[in-house]
Amino acid sequence: MIHARCRSAGADCRRCGCGSKRVHSRYRRSLADAPVAGQRVVIRLEVRRFFCDNDECSARTFAERPAVTVPHGRRTSLLTGMLAVIAVALAGRAGSRLGRRLGMATGKDTLLRLLRALADPEVGQVSVLGVDDFALRRGHVYATVLVDMATHRPIDLLGDRESDTFADWLRAHPGIEVICRDRAGAYAEGARLGAPQATQVADRWHLWHNLAGHVERTVLAHRCCLRELAHPDLGDQAAGHELTEEALDPGSSPDDGGGELIAPVQELTIVTRTHERYEAVSRLRETGESISAISRILGLDRRTVRRFVRATGLAELQAKTLQRASLVDGFADYLHRRWTEGATDAAALTKEITTLGYRGSEQTVRRYLRPLRDGRPVPPARPASPTVREVTGWMLRHPDNLKPDEQIRFKQVLAHCPQLEAAATHTASFAEMMCQRRGERLEEWIYAVEADELPELHRFTTGIRRDHAAVLAGLTQAHNSGPVEGTVNKIKMLKRQMFGRANFDLLRKRVLLAT
Repeated sequence: MIHARCRSAGADCRRCGCGSKRVHSRYRRSLADAPVAGQRVVIRLEVRRFFCDNDECSARTFAERPAVTVPHGRRTSLLTGMLAVIAVALAGRAGSRLGRRLGMATGKDTLLRLLRALADPEVGQVSVLGVDDFALRRGHVYATVLVDMATHRPIDLLGDRESDTFADWLRAHPGIEVICRDRAGAYAEGARLGAPQATQVADRWHLWHNLAGHVERTVLAHRCCLRELAHPDLGDQAAGHELTEEALDPGSSPDDGGGELIAPVQELTIVTRTHERYEAVSRLRETGESISAISRILGLDRRTVRRFVRATGLAELQAKTLQRASLVDGFADYLHRRWTEGATDAAALTKEITTLGYRGSEQTVRRYLRPLRDGRPVPPARPASPTVREVTGWMLRHPDNLKPDEQIRFKQVLAHCPQLEAAATHTASFAEMMCQRRGERLEEWIYAVEADELPELHRFTTGIRRDHAAVLAGLTQAHNSGPVEGTVNKIKMLKRQMFGRANFDLLRKRVLLAT
């Protein structure tokens, strides 16, 4: 407990500014102060009330105002500043727990009030602006973060990602010369409306990410070449995962001698569902229904319906399902050999492959062995074909970063499929153009891609032509959205810290004041 009073002989009136030394009365205030050596400190402050000697002033008396606090305050300015710093760093409950451990007992609601009372930092003059969206509720509600690319500091958060909201903000903050953004059309439209004088720059990472998606779909369209490379005698069949037409026909036999019949294999639930949805979407599409109408009729998400509509066939939709990686894949040869030897107990086989390094569950092994119990013949041990994801990764990585065995397999894939070789060549050319910022080669690269039979890459070039100016600037200038992506990552950390229960205004305060 500290007893204190002001040392000055008089004070100035808050209304007229005239000084006075005539004391009217005294009273005491209790102020919580910053702790000393971990101990709580309370200041018992003696405050004097003076007569105002100015006859023209409306105030008869006034109280002196010590510099250690504010009117009606219950804490010193030092303690208030310390609690505000804790509130910015940890917000409510976590900040309250830390305050108690440091000798500054306070409640979570008090910290939140202090945080909301802090003034927003000044935006200032921004010449290069970065913009991106982030999820308030993933898949449902999104917001926008704006970053000053010169200082890498977030300067504002918008409650949605609509073009009109972004355009209004740009009109209220003139002087922006460059806008770094992703490929989203809303931000492109908002920048065009709100800051037509600014140069829009498409982020190189997003360009590469978009190209990677089209490259993966290109490889997916030529997955037959991958299977033929490892299993040339199986043609278009997936080794060990599909049956021939004779095996699916109950009236046929495995050989001309009339051997034992093979029971039909039960189709996976996800394969059946995909087939049914594809047929339903195709029928509605043929009748002229829009994607939104099909979504309402079938109760599917619009993105799911769009994926079914754009698919070249059912095989494209089922390819990832049939080629889905499993923890058992690396032990398939061992399981096939043991099955041929008569070991059919899934639990025992699980224990055996666990000693060899298997990290999955027994249920996964049972699921893998189920088709063999239904009568499917045990496939011989064969070299595994490269998956779509592996080949896509080989195309997108630098050749020097590939292992020797990966380089050999990649060369085999390219030698077997001319279309994939062309796609790999175009991907490497785009990577070189992007890394060296040689945007003048863009038009030449687009013509080279459109000269080949690569529909997925044609879609990529079509998107580039719609946003040609921003893409050309992104491949030429040094600006990129890296600081914006870093800010979005910090926002995710703050959201996890607040358990997603805070309102947007509180999240905005913490993001703007965290730096």
